[in-house]
Amino acid sequence: QVQLVESGGGLVQAGGSLGLSCVLSGRTISNYHMGWFRQAPGKEREFVAEINYSGEHTYYADSVKGRFTISRDNAKNTVYLQMNSLKPEDTAVYSCAARFWSANKYNNWGQGTQVTVSS
Repeated sequence: QVQLVESGGGLVQAGGSLGLSCVLSGRTISNYHMGWFRQAPGKEREFVAEINYSGEHTYYADSVKGRFTISRDNAKNTVYLQMNSLKPEDTAVYSCAARFWSANKYNNWGQGTQVTVSS
């Protein structure tokens, strides 16, 4: 069974940077596409970024393109999200997710980590 644990959230001023990590256990991460999602208070969960199982391809929401970078280290069973030039509207609970390479939907989710950006 896949387990995902995020870390690295916190409070940062606008314009600052934060890095998030997500460790996958129970399975081999190289079989999974990995994604980051976020949910702000009163809003629906939204897609942030995805990296395919091999790390060759990445995809970003328009709102974070050019500011956030998703990466992975399969040897460490870990996926990362580097967030630069943070804005108050980036404030949310960030969760990582995993979907098997042949699956269409994410069905494995972490508990999430809070990111708060002050103005």
